[in-house]
Amino acid sequence: MSVLVPNPGGRSADELVNVGRRPPARQPGETDPRPLLDVTMPTDRLRGWLVTIAVTVVAGLVRLWDLGRATNEGTPVFDEKHYVPQAWQMLRNGGYEDNPGYELVAHPPVGKQLIAIGEWLFGYNPWGWRIMAALCGTVMVLLVVRIARRMTRSTLLGAVAGVLLICDGLSHVQSRVGMLDVFQAMFLLAAFACLLADRDQVRSRMWQVCVEGRLDPSGWGPRLGFRWWRFGTGLMLGLACGVKWNAIYYIMAFGLLSVVWDALARRAAGVRRPWRAALVRDTAPALWSLVAIPLLVYFATWAGWFASETATDRHAVITADDVGFGSLPDALRSLLYYQLNVLDFHTHLVTPKNPHPWESKPWAWPMGMRPMLYYYESGISGCGRSNCVGATMLIGTPAMWWLALPVAGWAVWRATSRMDWRYATVLVGYGAGYLPWFTNLDRQMYFFYATPLAPFLVLGIVLVLGEVLGTARDHLERRQTGLLAVSLYVGLVVANFVWLWPILNGEPITQEHWQAELWLPSWR
Repeated sequence: MSVLVPNPGGRSADELVNVGRRPPARQPGETDPRPLLDVTMPTDRLRGWLVTIAVTVVAGLVRLWDLGRATNEGTPVFDEKHYVPQAWQMLRNGGYEDNPGYELVAHPPVGKQLIAIGEWLFGYNPWGWRIMAALCGTVMVLLVVRIARRMTRSTLLGAVAGVLLICDGLSHVQSRVGMLDVFQAMFLLAAFACLLADRDQVRSRMWQVCVEGRLDPSGWGPRLGFRWWRFGTGLMLGLACGVKWNAIYYIMAFGLLSVVWDALARRAAGVRRPWRAALVRDTAPALWSLVAIPLLVYFATWAGWFASETATDRHAVITADDVGFGSLPDALRSLLYYQLNVLDFHTHLVTPKNPHPWESKPWAWPMGMRPMLYYYESGISGCGRSNCVGATMLIGTPAMWWLALPVAGWAVWRATSRMDWRYATVLVGYGAGYLPWFTNLDRQMYFFYATPLAPFLVLGIVLVLGEVLGTARDHLERRQTGLLAVSLYVGLVVANFVWLWPILNGEPITQEHWQAELWLPSWR
């Protein structure tokens, strides 16, 4: 529900949002010279949390179901073969690897440390090396419910977002393997949730300044004080970079988004020079929270490496030639030397002439045109015949992923023609994880790199479903028709996920069933 306060000044763009409370009662004849749009969060706070918990519990059951089934004769599958033993080394050594692993110790430590926690709890077995991924995948569902609820002001649409993420095949499979991408996706989604909370908090503070008549007459607007939610965004971004380096693109995207939101909030409050004010008042704090904090957190994730004596390249200043960085402490010089070696590895990880059988380029990711086969075994029992097939394929649920391009087109139109900040925000989150991969198309790439895109795809779909559902101002029949359409679509997604279930989880199926699951030639 929203209330538009009269605006004698004629300013109409991007009104100020106040979260969770109504403006103070005004005296008769008293008017506010600034435009205010009071948009409250849903009032069903208890129901909102009950729905969130219920959907999250379902997600946990789905993610944990028969978690240890698909293995290569009891050993890790696909890239688990790199990260699972490295995590075991960390568990043995206290947080660092001491074996270069054929020069494939190519990612920061956080994701492998999380895998190590599971191995510490359950041992060196499939449940041990996958349990933390499953829990992080479950947390992502909780986060997307709360994010969608905040963006749409609807508990129903928040629940729909959670159901869609549960039924996304890519998110499901990545939550059930001992790889790194789901950890990065969780931290990035948590950073996005914190940034959204910061946006609402800033606009609430600005609203309070307006109604109390304390708007700075200098033209710059008020100082907003310390912003804990933005600080939390920086922490999450630092941890995401501590899983994989490509999270750095989200630092740039979310930093720019934060400053733009601040400028729009100042403009809505009536600040005379909002963009200049945002540069003066908000840019430096944003750089501290969203650049300096992630950098500090990133280096802090290497604490085990610094404390060690035998970690990879720990004493490169002694053992290697021409380390460089001569003015820095030896330990930091060694770490930077190690990082440059890793960067060189990634830069030259190209396969232009001899690609991996399941490699895919980024133009195939939005619609999931080239999935991946993580596990395959034939001649097994369990399907009622003697020659069954067990397979785990990384497939984005077609009922969702095949809508990616239409949803993106609609989002661009809404963001540019209607100035809908929600669609613009989703596009920023999606683009930060997608567009950078086009900078080096010769590099070896796989569909699992699209893991961070899944929650933003879900949010984009949910925003469209919100428009299909209609608003409280619409006629009852219009609302009922919209609810029917949304229900049918969600049912289609669930049915699609159920159909794919056997090949998402490595369950025994017949040869005929296996062939029926492979819908497109590019899936083979």
